[in-house]
Amino acid sequence: MSGIRIENLRRSLEGVVASVLATCDGDGMPNVSMISQVHYVDADHVALSYQFFNKTRRNLLLTKAASVLISDPATMASHRLELEFVETRTSGPLFESMKAKLAGIASHHGMEGVFRLLGADIFRIRSIAEVPFLALQPPPLEPPLLPAVRKSICELDTCTDLDELLDLSLECLERHFGVSHSMILMVDAKERRLYTVASRGYAKSGVGFEAAFGEGVIGVAALENTPIRIGHMTSDYRYGAALADTAQRAGLLSARPAEIAFPGLASPGSQIALPIAIGKTVSGILFAEAEEVMRFGYDDEDALAVLAGYLGAMIELLREDEDDASEDAQPADTQSGTSIAAQLHQADQSVFLDHNYLIKGVAGAILWKLLREYVSTGRTDFSNRELRLDPGLRLPVHSENLEARLILLRKRLEERQAGIRIEKIARGRFRLVVESPVTLEEFAGSGGAGIPVANI
Repeated sequence: MSGIRIENLRRSLEGVVASVLATCDGDGMPNVSMISQVHYVDADHVALSYQFFNKTRRNLLLTKAASVLISDPATMASHRLELEFVETRTSGPLFESMKAKLAGIASHHGMEGVFRLLGADIFRIRSIAEVPFLALQPPPLEPPLLPAVRKSICELDTCTDLDELLDLSLECLERHFGVSHSMILMVDAKERRLYTVASRGYAKSGVGFEAAFGEGVIGVAALENTPIRIGHMTSDYRYGAALADTAQRAGLLSARPAEIAFPGLASPGSQIALPIAIGKTVSGILFAEAEEVMRFGYDDEDALAVLAGYLGAMIELLREDEDDASEDAQPADTQSGTSIAAQLHQADQSVFLDHNYLIKGVAGAILWKLLREYVSTGRTDFSNRELRLDPGLRLPVHSENLEARLILLRKRLEERQAGIRIEKIARGRFRLVVESPVTLEEFAGSGGAGIPVANI
C-alpha cells in the first residue's frame, strides 16, 4: 500500500459526494456504477453499501476485486482505492451504523424508500492512489478536538455525585465542543428502554422521555452498543407521537399511553448518539444534534465516544458510592393548605398528581413508596440503601442505576411544581418535602384509566 492512509481521507467517506465503483466480470468486461456510501471500518478496511443485486454485485462475488473513486467534498481531491472483497454483513453494529447513515443520505437526495441497505460489504484495502485533479484550496483547519476532550474530563473528574456529573457533561459539550443541544438517557435494562435524565438547549427539558431499544438513533445505538451518526436527517429515525397516533386510529391501542414528548429540535440537520458503556454493558446514551447538516464527522464521533466512555466509568464509580449513607429518619411537621391528590396506576406504575401525568415505571414506584410512608408515618428522610434493598421495588442489584431514577424523579417534580419535592441532604440520603396534605388512590389499570383498588 502507498503512504496514503485511509484515516486521513475520512472526510471523503461522508457520502456528500457520491463515490464511483468499478468492477469487472470473468471476461474482463468493466462495469461502472455510483455507490451511496463508503464507510470507514479501520486502518485496513472499508465497507461499501450493498443495496441492489445487479451486475456490480455479481462481479464482486465472482472476482472479489473492486476499484472505488472517493472525493473530498471540501477540496474535491480524489483518491482511488483498490479493494479486495472479504464478506457481507447483514446485521450488527457496523450494518446498523451504515443503515442509519444511508437513510440520511437518501433523505437528502429525495430517495427515501428507494435507498435501502441490504448489507455491508467489507473490503480489505490493497492500495490507495491520488488521482490528479485541480483541487480547491482546503478549508481552514477545524479546532482540534483532543484539547476539548481533555478539558472536559478534567472538569468531570471533580464531580462527587451523578446529578452533578450529568449536568456538567452537557455543559462541557456546549463550552468545549460547541454543541448546544444535547441530552443523556439512562438504560432500563429490564424493559429494554432508555429514559432521559438530563438535557440542555431545549425549550422543554424532556426529562422522562423514553425511547425503546432499536428506536431512532438513540435506541439503535443502545441496541448495538455502537455510535450512530446521521448527517442528513431522515424520517426513518425521527421521534414523535405519529406512530402512536396511527396505531390508535387503527385500533391497535385503546388509548394513548402516558408519555413525555421528545424534546429535540423540530428539524435537525444532524444527530449523533454514543453509548455510555463499560465493556459490553450499555448504561446510557449521550445524544447530540444540530440544525446544520453534516455537523458531526468521524473526528467528532471519535472525540465524543471517548467522552461517553469516560462517563460510563464515572457513573459506575458514583453508583458504587451510593451505599455509604446512614439511614436516619425524621418525622415531618403537619402540613396545611390545598390537598394534593396522587393516583397510582398499577399496571405500569404511572403516577398522576391531581390527575396530571407525572412519571411511570421504577421512578413511579419509588415515588409511591415515599408517599405511602409519608402519609402513614409522617416520615420524610430516606436513604438510597433502603430503596435498593426494598423487594417491592424489584430493583436489579447491579444493573439498575437507582441514583439516575431519583434524579429523574426530582427533576420531574421540579418541573411540575405541584407541592412535592425531593432534596438531597447527604451522600446517599434525600428528603421528601410535601407542602400540602396528600391523598393517595390506587387503580388497577394504566395510563390514566382503571378501576380504583385502594384509598389511603
